[in-house]
Amino acid sequence: MTEIAIPGPEVASDAGLLNRLTRIFGASPFTTLEAARQELAVDRGTFRRLVDTLARVPELRAAVLGGPAGKYWSKTVLPLERAGVIDNIVQRRAVYPHIVALYPGPTCMFRCHFCVRVTGARYQQDAVDSGNAMFASVIDEMPVDNPHAMYISGGLEPLTNPGLGGLITRAARRGFKMDLYTNSFALTDRTLQRQPGLWDLHRLRTSMYGLDDDEYEQTTGKRAAFGRVKANLVNLQRLRASRENPLRLGFSYIVLPGRAWRLLELADFIAELNEVAPHRPVDFLDIREDYSGRPNGKLPPAERAELQDALGAFNERVSARAPSLHVDYGYALHAVMTGTDAELIRLRPESMRPSAHIQAGVQIDLLGDVYLYREAGFPGLTGAHRYIAGRVEPGTALSDVVRSHLANGRTIDPLDGDEYFLDGFDQVVTARLNQVEADIAAGWGDVRGLLR
Repeated sequence: MTEIAIPGPEVASDAGLLNRLTRIFGASPFTTLEAARQELAVDRGTFRRLVDTLARVPELRAAVLGGPAGKYWSKTVLPLERAGVIDNIVQRRAVYPHIVALYPGPTCMFRCHFCVRVTGARYQQDAVDSGNAMFASVIDEMPVDNPHAMYISGGLEPLTNPGLGGLITRAARRGFKMDLYTNSFALTDRTLQRQPGLWDLHRLRTSMYGLDDDEYEQTTGKRAAFGRVKANLVNLQRLRASRENPLRLGFSYIVLPGRAWRLLELADFIAELNEVAPHRPVDFLDIREDYSGRPNGKLPPAERAELQDALGAFNERVSARAPSLHVDYGYALHAVMTGTDAELIRLRPESMRPSAHIQAGVQIDLLGDVYLYREAGFPGLTGAHRYIAGRVEPGTALSDVVRSHLANGRTIDPLDGDEYFLDGFDQVVTARLNQVEADIAAGWGDVRGLLR
């Protein structure tokens, strides 16, 4: 990070300390205030002056957001702060979860090697109708002040639920802009005809598991899967263009170790889809990295350099062949592109919060079980039942589950491996809450978390 010219003579004497403070929180956003004070080796009075100055000088705030880990701030932490979610959790307010994920899929046609799904696990078919009635009650109950408060994912593949389109239409009529996360294997023309409510989606996000049939089969265990997914997407492209439907289309793609240069083929694949409907190009792409097996969460220098080169080449290819595509590089890849170090949060069970964070988000499966973490909502997953806050069923609404969970003060003792129930969002929320509560305990409650 470059040095920031501090405006105003009254703070010029603190310029060096302020620049160091921005570097600390630009690179490590979940540092506690007391740890930062000790790193700067200043007394509480001086540190208070620095924190107050940073809060009122826009250039300093911008420097933190522009740091190697700035995406943690801009993508998740600050939006949650502005919505009051962090304060709701700290003060244990019984409010509706900020984000509610519906997991309506009774089964999945893939068996991905990285997926935590128990082989063969599925919901009984007779649970679908009652589950869809339960989802409808949740949709009807949700406050409408946040149009992005719900999305559909899994768990298992949502498109295996024959009532999915009706749920989407129901939510859209209440003003919700629904996102669907899918593998698109079942997104056939027949499915679109049988479930016209799919056209009421705000965004359809396809998870890509490769760029040819062999790669798909290695990852998902399904033969000829890529060809079918591609055909479905080509058909969707043609239809949304001809119907002039506002549905936004995009992808999620994980960069696996040793496969960074496959990104160029990804750019070409998206360009091919754009050629099908030149006036309705693919809207967005989320790229993430999977280096979860690294002992310290960091890449070796040579691999990081290769990834940086591949990302630069990919960015050039996208600019040339898909210039309107919005690419989201996630928390860490943005830093890699700029040649700076950033690492993903790696929480351990001892860092998990026994009460979780129900006000930030929940996941609801076909049975009505309300899960506290996004990666726990798989049927038969060992240990996941401990993270069920309650069940939505006749006579028990989601709001009742939230109130009961908070009122009874139930806590969960995390076990080894439980950290894998947390996805990236859950990890960030947990890290932020741990930071905030440490700041409050250290006497920095009015400025806890530095930025809001």
